[in-house]
Amino acid sequence: MFRSRSKDEQAAPAKVTADQPQQPRDPQAPKGRPTPKRSEAQAHRRTRAHTPANRKEAAKAQREARRADMARQREALANGDERYLPVRDKGPVRRFARDYVDSRWSVAEFFLPMAVVILVLTMVRVPSIQSIALLMWLVIIVLIVLDSALIWFRLGKLLRERFPNDNLKGVKPYAVMRTLQMRRLRLPKPQVKRGQRP
Repeated sequence: MFRSRSKDEQAAPAKVTADQPQQPRDPQAPKGRPTPKRSEAQAHRRTRAHTPANRKEAAKAQREARRADMARQREALANGDERYLPVRDKGPVRRFARDYVDSRWSVAEFFLPMAVVILVLTMVRVPSIQSIALLMWLVIIVLIVLDSALIWFRLGKLLRERFPNDNLKGVKPYAVMRTLQMRRLRLPKPQVKRGQRP
């Protein structure tokens, strides 16, 4: 049971493992190479785990590439170049939604200026003016909700007519969110004039 193996017994498993490399190696079979010295194994490990000497240069190049991509993206947002737009704004469906929003007046784009006026009115210590300001809050919010619902349904209908086979997921919320921005602050910049049909 604990006797040493003969040379024939040791050679037989070696032939089997050479013929069938896909099977796991028998733990008692010879491995076919000498065990490396500890110093050699440590040196080999160090060379494998050694980080490249130009890591700083690689990081710098990566930063430069990212900066160039961002600059291209900013330029595309300013002039509407489809090639370099972010994924969120790419494609003819998103472009149509932007043009539809930009070609019309919407209540939501005047929310910020109106909010400033209403806040100033609420600071006045006259109760009648403060109640008017609160009423204005209510009116502006109701108008924004109604206008957004109108855009949602009309744009949905137009999209189904023009792009019946395209993926329309997320386009209507994208358009409604665009109405909340003032026209001059919208990105990508508006490509159509007001009243111009997209």
